[in-house]
Amino acid sequence: MVNRLIETLTADKVSTRPSDLEAHGRDEGYPETALPEAVVFAESPEDVSRTLRLAREHGYAVVPFGAGTSIEGALVPVKPTISLDLGRMNRILEVRPDDFLAVVEAGVTRKQLNERLRREGLFFPVDPGADASLGGMAATNASGTTTVRYGGMRRNVLALEAVMASGEVVRFGRPVQKSSSGYDLKDLLIGSEGTLAVITKLWLRLSPLPAEVHTVRVYFEDVAAAAEGAFALMGAGLPVARLELVDERAIAAVNRHLGRSYPERPMLLVEFHSSTPEAVQAESAFAEELLREAGATGFDAARTPEERTAQWEARHQAYWALVHTFPGRHYMITDTAVPLSEMPGMVRYAQELMDELGLEGNILGHVGDGNFHTIVAARPGDEYARAEAFSARLVERALELGGTATGEHGVGLRKRKYMAREHGPALAWMRRLKDAFDPEGVLNPGKVLPDAEAG
Repeated sequence: MVNRLIETLTADKVSTRPSDLEAHGRDEGYPETALPEAVVFAESPEDVSRTLRLAREHGYAVVPFGAGTSIEGALVPVKPTISLDLGRMNRILEVRPDDFLAVVEAGVTRKQLNERLRREGLFFPVDPGADASLGGMAATNASGTTTVRYGGMRRNVLALEAVMASGEVVRFGRPVQKSSSGYDLKDLLIGSEGTLAVITKLWLRLSPLPAEVHTVRVYFEDVAAAAEGAFALMGAGLPVARLELVDERAIAAVNRHLGRSYPERPMLLVEFHSSTPEAVQAESAFAEELLREAGATGFDAARTPEERTAQWEARHQAYWALVHTFPGRHYMITDTAVPLSEMPGMVRYAQELMDELGLEGNILGHVGDGNFHTIVAARPGDEYARAEAFSARLVERALELGGTATGEHGVGLRKRKYMAREHGPALAWMRRLKDAFDPEGVLNPGKVLPDAEAG
């Protein structure tokens, strides 16, 4: 099989080097690894198509690979696999400022695109923290700190090109702001984690850079009070662009990791995007009044672009800060989302459960849209088993409250066992879709859908 790949694609696009195999047999958050048979570094849709046809011919699976930042095991092979790396497909093909549109290959990263867009006064707003590839972000329906204002990937991908399991190249959607034409297969592929097709090109919705930005850190006595404050702020109807919760444990780790001196108390990180100084001043003043009534004990404004950048760097570095605090452990990252009214109680439950089980970790998340994370640093053995039990109980509680097992990280291998409970009879229709798109099971098998006998 490897020789056929080299004959078809040229040797510089195919690797069996141990370092490449190891890098493509894991992701950032899943504890198990498995090496692919080879890595293909695709440079065009034709390379993708040829790889898929050869894989089908020889009985291999294909796992699409972007920047490797997923954390639920979506990249880990479960059978003889070719890892299809799209990182070389990294061209920004077109920027159309008047249409608020960019066309990119799947390997372009969000930072790469936003650096190019800066000269146009535009940006691509989906911000998961990691400098993920845009194709990978679409495959997992990524979101992040700005979702409360701008939405996640489904809202910001207007159209996409994908290579089907058969090798056929197909475009889904149209590069317009709205359409009622036909079945929305584009949105079906977004979030499918490479199990239905390989995304190779995207037409992306862009947003104007905000004229006025106000960012503030808001302190509370405890995490539950901070979550209640977030709920009150969302209920006020203010145009919040970012609303993040970070607990005192995460802040302490960030201070050590980045050399910061933030007060080690639970806090909300709040940001407003407005068109005029008067608007942002009025909105932030009203928010401060409301948050004081909700129990806020202090406020620190980020007054310069550099301070704002430092604040959001601290939020995005919370995971790595925990890793540096507890080196050598396994890290369990949870990703539940619940209806907004249930979010404060869910945060309180998570903190109490972590303490009850004697686990070390922190709580943070996108509380403006009901999605939050816990990050647990567990030693192998009994402690990691308790971390898995902690994660399972959080999911169970989220589903009881009408929520979901995964708000943004995807299903991968880790969350498959919850799919039947979350989706019920709809799971059978998902299996039918998988069979229709990928009848031979070539594309990322073993992910998202549980085995039929498991429900």
